[in-house]
Amino acid sequence: MSTTQFNGVTVNTQASVYFDGKCVSHGITLADGTKKSVGVVLPATLTFNTGAPEIMECVAGGCEYKLAGTDAWLTSGPGEQFSVPADSSFEIRVTEPYHYICHFG
Repeated sequence: MSTTQFNGVTVNTQASVYFDGKCVSHGITLADGTKKSVGVVLPATLTFNTGAPEIMECVAGGCEYKLAGTDAWLTSGPGEQFSVPADSSFEIRVTEPYHYICHFG
């Protein structure tokens, strides 16, 4: 089941816009200080780099993704998630808007 809302959060009202508008996200901070981002990736094939470990949770839409060092494209749809190690990268292919929550580890 997908996360549908967060209560008691602080929202960064200025969006982070990446890849000429193909990815737009807003940072949020939970009451306990945990940081996440929520956003959407529009149809494209993109490569994201990670600093901290990340868990990408699909809220709506879907994507195909490939982790650095692998050859397999995997799918992620609503209610599913995938993990990306720190100091790594992943490719993502999106054919319909992919709505996500990024949980930083």
